[in-house]
Amino acid sequence: MLMDSVAELWNSFQSPYIIPAVIFLLAFIIFYLAANTLFRKLIAAVRSSLKGITIPYELMAWPFRLLVSLIALSALLHSISLSAELHEILRHTLLIIAVIGIAWFMMRLFRVFEHFVLQYYSGKVRENEAARKISTHVSLARKILNVLIVLLAVSSVLMTFDTVRQVGLSILASAGIAGVILGFAAQKSLATLVAGIQIAITQPISIGDVVVVENEWGRIDEITLTYVVVQLWDQRRLIVPITWFIDRPFQNWTRTSPELLGTVLFSMDYLIPPETIRKELERIVTLTPLWDKRVVKLHVTNTTDKSVQMRALVSAANSSDLWELRCFVREALIEFLRTNFPEGLPKLRMEMERNMPPG
Repeated sequence: MLMDSVAELWNSFQSPYIIPAVIFLLAFIIFYLAANTLFRKLIAAVRSSLKGITIPYELMAWPFRLLVSLIALSALLHSISLSAELHEILRHTLLIIAVIGIAWFMMRLFRVFEHFVLQYYSGKVRENEAARKISTHVSLARKILNVLIVLLAVSSVLMTFDTVRQVGLSILASAGIAGVILGFAAQKSLATLVAGIQIAITQPISIGDVVVVENEWGRIDEITLTYVVVQLWDQRRLIVPITWFIDRPFQNWTRTSPELLGTVLFSMDYLIPPETIRKELERIVTLTPLWDKRVVKLHVTNTTDKSVQMRALVSAANSSDLWELRCFVREALIEFLRTNFPEGLPKLRMEMERNMPPG
């Protein structure tokens, strides 16, 4: 029994496919380990030259090893003698894997480049308009390129098959009709994709912009080809279709500059002197670094039969500072009025005539 099993195993190794397969498997393992060592040395050299920048180069490790191994296997394939049929099968297989490996490597390379750009501008993206635009361009460009690379890779793999190539030539003749049908069927998807590309080019919004969408205040956290993620002030995430920013109006508080003006409204009695409140307002804003020293004004904006409306106008470097500054001014002025003008709140006055004739 043992001898029969050994004989069957030996006969199986006499197959013209087993030995080349074993050789290729062993060669792939050796080349993979060599590629791993080469990748580590290259990354160590790059990191030593780019000190202070943390980039996840490991994202490219697997596709890099695969491509190096494929190059070595291709050289090995041409150096050993194989039957024409087996040689063609191996060549075709390596070609398909190479196309997939190149697409994989390019997608990971673009992702590493995006990390590099975002990290470089990470300290500036909140306040610098140019930094926000560059970050948005890079992020959306990577997503668009990924879609194009996948489509190109799939097309390239299919075109390596003669049958598919011949069928493709006949399909090409009716591509116009198929395109019209596909356009009607995927009208919304195509509109979304076009809107994403339009956002990337015109940039009505950028990553880090402060916007008001559906009466919700927040920052643009992520922009994809189909939707936008808005991080709201209370750390919720609002997912908005990207076509929304093309079809509907919205507020962008940092389109050209993050600097903003804000108001604080008070209803006071006619007895309160506006000039005194104006001087107190100017004193209050100098007490806090939230004020950017651009604008501080007080106006009487309205009068009624019961009260006077005063509006304090102040400025801040960004929306967050402006909110805090408005609250600070409101609290400080209330305390000033409570201490110095306790009679300053609006009053309802009534007069009763004396010596009225009896009815």
